[in-house]
Amino acid sequence: MLFFSLIILILFNFIYSLDNGLGKTPQMGWNSWNHFGCSINETIIRSTTDALISTGLAQAGYTYVNIDDCWASSRDTKTNFIIPDPIGFPSGIASLADYVHSRGLLFGLYSDAGYNTCAGRPGSFGYEEIDAHVYAQWKVDYLKYDNCHSFLTNKTIKERYERMRDALNHTGRPIFYSACEWGDMLPALWFRTIANSWRTTGDINDHWLSMLLNIDINDLFADFAAPHGFNDPDMLEIGNDGMTLNEYRTHMSLWSIAKAPLLIGCDVRTISKESLEILTNSEVIAVNQDSLGIQGKKKRIDLVYNTEVWAGPLADGSKAVLAFNRANNITQTILVLFTDLGWQLTSQVKVRDLWLHKDLGEFQGNYTAYNIESHGVQMLKMTLITL
Repeated sequence: MLFFSLIILILFNFIYSLDNGLGKTPQMGWNSWNHFGCSINETIIRSTTDALISTGLAQAGYTYVNIDDCWASSRDTKTNFIIPDPIGFPSGIASLADYVHSRGLLFGLYSDAGYNTCAGRPGSFGYEEIDAHVYAQWKVDYLKYDNCHSFLTNKTIKERYERMRDALNHTGRPIFYSACEWGDMLPALWFRTIANSWRTTGDINDHWLSMLLNIDINDLFADFAAPHGFNDPDMLEIGNDGMTLNEYRTHMSLWSIAKAPLLIGCDVRTISKESLEILTNSEVIAVNQDSLGIQGKKKRIDLVYNTEVWAGPLADGSKAVLAFNRANNITQTILVLFTDLGWQLTSQVKVRDLWLHKDLGEFQGNYTAYNIESHGVQMLKMTLITL
C-alpha cells in the first residue's frame, strides 16, 4: 500500500506543477554566495549588475541578480517587518531592486524556512505572509528558500515550503520560488506543486569531485524535471579558479544538458576572458534553455574506461549529447551508439560540435568522439536525417 501511494504521489506531482507562470526553462542569473559568502553589500550588487551587462552575460540570458544569505539584520519589534543590514545595505532593498530593474534585469533575495537562516539572520518561519508581502513591495522577482534552523518548528518540510509558496502567491506578484532543501527528503519526487526548482544535493564546492558528486546525484532524478519545475544541483563555480578551464567547460556542459539552473557564482566584475567564453556559449546555453524542458541523463556508462555518454531530447527532434571522459590523466576515444539515443542502427545522423560551433558531418549507426581530454567532454547536437 505504501509503495502504491508513493507511485500515485509521484505521478500527481509529475503531471501538475507550481502554476505561477515562471520557470518554463531553467533560471539563469548570478548569486552572491559562492564567491562572496556574507561579505556582501549594496555596492557589490550594483557593480555586479553593471558587470553582467558590460560583459554580455545579461544578453546571453543571465538575468537574475540574486542576493544570498546575510542581507537581513533583524525584525522590527512592532511590525515584524524584516530589516536589511544597515551597514551593508543602508539604502534599503527596495532601492537596490529599483536599480537592478532600471538596468533591465531581475532581482532576487534569500530567506529560510526555519527560525534563522544558515548564517543566523532572521528566518521566515511564522512570518511567511509578512515577508512575502514585504518582498512584493520591494519588487523582488526571485526567492531562494533555505532549510536551516528548522528542527524546532514542529512542521514538516512540505508544510513549511508550502506556507511560503502560498504566501508568495497571495502577493499577486510573480516571484520565482527556488527551494533549497539540499535533497534530504528527495524533493524531486514531490516538489513539483511547491516550487519552480528544488535542490537535489548538498552545497557544491569549487573542485572536481564536488561537482561530479552533485551532478551524479542530480541525474538520479532526471525523470522528475519538466517545465516550471527543475532539479537543482546547486550553482555554477565557473570563474572561481578551483578547477581547470577544461573542467569548467565540462561543468557547464553537464549543467546545460541536465537542464540545471545556470546561476553564476563568481565575481563577474573581474571574470577572465576564458571563463566568460565558457559561460556565454550560445549553443550550449540553447540546450539548457530548450523549450521541451526534458532533462538529459546518462545513457551509457563504461566502468572500465570511466567514460560516459549523456543525452537528452530537444524541441526540434534532435538530441543533445555529451561524450564525457571522467578518467584521470588519460585522453580517450568514446563511442556514441545511435541506438542508445532511440534511433535505428541504420540511422543517418548529422553531428555538430557545440563548443567548436562546427558541423562534423553525417554518420551512420554511431559516432566516435576522438581524443577527449581527461575530465573533458565533447558536446554535440545530433539530428536525424530523414530521407
